[in-house]
Amino acid sequence: MAGTVLLVEDEPSVGELVQAYLVRDGYQVVWVRSGEAALEELGRRPVLIVLLDIGLPGMDGFEVCRAIRNGSRVPILMLTARDEEPDRVFGLEFGADDYLTKPFSPRELLARIRAILRRVDPGATEDLLELGDVRIDRSTHEVTCGGQPVELTAKEFDLLAYFLAHPGTVLSREVLLDRVWGVAYPGGTRTVDVHVGQLRRKLGRPELIRTLRGAGYKAIQT
Repeated sequence: MAGTVLLVEDEPSVGELVQAYLVRDGYQVVWVRSGEAALEELGRRPVLIVLLDIGLPGMDGFEVCRAIRNGSRVPILMLTARDEEPDRVFGLEFGADDYLTKPFSPRELLARIRAILRRVDPGATEDLLELGDVRIDRSTHEVTCGGQPVELTAKEFDLLAYFLAHPGTVLSREVLLDRVWGVAYPGGTRTVDVHVGQLRRKLGRPELIRTLRGAGYKAIQT
């Protein structure tokens, strides 16, 4: 499933490398060069994680981290060229989830991102998901309802998996669009409604995904 990473990095060589590897791994990347721009982007869209350089022009990474934590619990991975204990301590005390020193390998960066996301959203890494008599296996891409196989399209599968990974959570159309389709998808939030309708019809469980007027959707056990 697509997820958006906010990359806050003013060095073009580092930003280009990180962006290329994240895109290759299936992430959507929003890359900004300053802390001020990062805070603006966070006000515009939901993101999966923030990769935050410390040595930024204007607001430095510590200030940005503190500002983010004043209103959000989005995971933050801080990046720095300075491997000094005070920097690591400051970053963690300001609310960062982890700390990575430059130069780093793209493989290590991806491993750190996945480890953070496992901690904050364990459901995102589970292969087997169940809610009521609906069961999904991410490893085999199979779905059953009442023990009977159900054929879904790729996006229907991803959307159902996200619902089952977050049972009881109110999910707005904007969040679902970002997590499942990616922010660049041109169809708008109407496509979420269409796919939810298809899931209800194919599963034969219209009550599984409840519509909350003005808020979005919530998966409930039937």
